[in-house]
Order: sequence, then C-alpha cells, then structure tokens
Amino acid sequence: MSEIIWTKEYKIQRYREMNKTARKGSVLFAGSSLMEMFPVEQFVQADNLPVTVYNRGVGGFITDELIENLYVCIIELQPAKLFINIGTNDLSDSSRSIPFIMDNYAHILDTVKTSVPGVKIYLMAYYPVNYEAAAPEMKDCLKIRSNEKICAANREVQKLAERFGAKYIDVNAPLKDEAGNLRAEYTIEGMHINEDGYRAVYPLVKQYILE
Repeated sequence: MSEIIWTKEYKIQRYREMNKTARKGSVLFAGSSLMEMFPVEQFVQADNLPVTVYNRGVGGFITDELIENLYVCIIELQPAKLFINIGTNDLSDSSRSIPFIMDNYAHILDTVKTSVPGVKIYLMAYYPVNYEAAAPEMKDCLKIRSNEKICAANREVQKLAERFGAKYIDVNAPLKDEAGNLRAEYTIEGMHINEDGYRAVYPLVKQYILE
C-alpha cells in the first residue's frame, strides 16, 4: 500500500468526499495551516458542545488558492457560522502588498456572503510569530512576516470585518509574551502553533462558537 502524500490537491479531494456526508448549517473553520492545525473539532467533541464543527483548512494556501477552492472549502457546506484565517502565507511573500491581500480577502468574503445567505462570519486575527525562537530555516521568512507587518495586516482585517458585517476575533492575548511575540512554549518553529497554544485560545473561540 503506497504512502499517502498530503498535498493540497489530496486534501481538497478528501474534503470533497467528506462534504458528501457533512451536515449543512454547521460551524466551519477555513483557511491555511494555522487553521488546519487547530484541533477545534477534537476540542469541541471533548467538551461535548451541542454543535457540529468542521475544519477545512489547507496548509500552504494563499488567498488565491482559497478563492479557487471556495466551493469545496466553504460554500458546499453552507455553514451557519464561518471562522476564517487566510492570508498569512501571502504575508510571507514580500511581493504581495497588504492592500493586494485584502482585495483577495474581500473577494472571498463577498463570494461567501452571496453564496451562503445568512452566514455569520468571524475573521480571526493573524497570530504573532517569534523570530528569536524560530528554527534557522524559518528566520528569513519571519524577517518578512514580522509582528509589525502582522499588526498592520490585522488593522486591515478589522476594517474588512466592519465592511462585511463580520466579527473580528483577536485571540492573541494568551499567545503573546511581554514583548508581544508568540510565546516560545507555544510555537513549533517560530510561526506555527502547538496544541498547548491552541488550547490557550480555544476558550475565547468557544464563546463565539456558542453565541
């Protein structure tokens, strides 16, 4: 039996199959790796919450790729609530300006609102990073995707939330150290978050899942 290679294409095909038996009108999490790695389905199940939650995050996605796969990742599920975090990989690319990223983000939100009437949308703040705790191979990336750039992008995400009648959710307080960096104990390699980090933000997310 050949080993499964978890490419973006494989994940999309897998989600397409999973969607066939998924319950419409549920709570959906979508975005890139920082969303895909959030074990929110397991947390909700362990908490015995009275909701069905699906995670359709795809690691490595930039905004363009979510646009191309909106039907599978979001629209086909017709969620009642959508939690979204997309654009962090765009922020790692110096050729992509924040206005360009936000234009793509706006296109995503506009399409979702048109295709999923009545959906409640929650825009998750971009998470902080920790350059000092970063693995050597991550440092060049984090020179581009700095906390200053992330803060500037988050201000624009807040504006998008206002524009589209969505809620902006900043769950970063428990993730940050005194200097405003991602806590070293919560990061895998300076950028991605481990399970303890997600457990720290889950109570804040949970209140919006249940509202």
